[in-house]
Amino acid sequence: MNLQFESQQRVLEGMTAVVLLFDQDLILQYVNPAGETLFEQSARHMLGLSYVELIQHRDEISLKKWIEEIKSGQSFTRHEVSLVLFHEKEVTANLTVIPIIDSDVKTEFLVEILPVDRWLRISRDEQRVEQQEVTQEIFRGLAHEIKNPLGGLRGAAQLLERELPSDDLKEYTKVIISEADRLQALVNRILGPAGLPKVKEINIHEILERVRSLIKIEMNEGIQLHRDYDPSVPEVKVDPDMLLQALLNIARNACEAMGEQGNLTFKTRVVRKYTIGHQRHKLVANIEVIDDGPGIPADIKEKIFFPMVTGRADGSGLGLSISQSLIQQHDGLIECHSEPGKTVFAVILPIN
Repeated sequence: MNLQFESQQRVLEGMTAVVLLFDQDLILQYVNPAGETLFEQSARHMLGLSYVELIQHRDEISLKKWIEEIKSGQSFTRHEVSLVLFHEKEVTANLTVIPIIDSDVKTEFLVEILPVDRWLRISRDEQRVEQQEVTQEIFRGLAHEIKNPLGGLRGAAQLLERELPSDDLKEYTKVIISEADRLQALVNRILGPAGLPKVKEINIHEILERVRSLIKIEMNEGIQLHRDYDPSVPEVKVDPDMLLQALLNIARNACEAMGEQGNLTFKTRVVRKYTIGHQRHKLVANIEVIDDGPGIPADIKEKIFFPMVTGRADGSGLGLSISQSLIQQHDGLIECHSEPGKTVFAVILPIN
């Protein structure tokens, strides 16, 4: 019997899913190593705590219903449940509850928690990249179709201008030529940078300092710049000009979103074991541009990396799309998390 128990315990301790055993009063009796990792606490500190002390749901009503459902004596599984752990760590997980009914002891409850945040993020990132690639191909096709007649229109306006005898009439051809040039510049921005990245090993903090210098010249006096650099970040193989342009687009957007005053922070960190698309990287550089502006409007939050999507009346909606394209050419990714008072654009780059 002891051998069987030891074998079961080894299985539980080797599982990647979190396993918690609660007694009839929902007091924790056992937690496996995966649970210690998720809760960032040792079993010694967790045992004896109640379910309510360990795990919170989004509101009291849903928590009360959840407790009632656990005590109903029925096994069940719920997918993508939002939980707040007792140290305020938020996770999205699949939860399974299995009542253990034994004639010798009171009912116990086995709770399995399988965090799915990483898989949801990977799926979301893959979908975003695929959608953006399709959208960019459509826009590039349209841009090429526009380019030829646009050149002809401009050329015809120039020829007409030479034949017109009156300067008053030439004003109209100047408007045509000026608008044609403006459309040509827009088309070139849609087509994006030409050529492959010219990569070399660089210190990302040098690029960030160049971004800060340029932004400092352009921004309003009420905006304060801050650094939060990790000096241990290794050098990264990138095209310096492309990375500079991507970060500059993001920083400019942040300043415009904040308006007259606010705080803009450049933050760097190393992240271990990070997945971009289908590729798992041992190390990535995480470059964050953080502002305390009003946040991204909810109706465009999921589309901000698509061309022509913008929250400003005078914006072209190309800056973030171009930035994402530039970073993707380095096998990286830009992620965004936004709420009123805090918007974070994270540029993720593999460290080779």
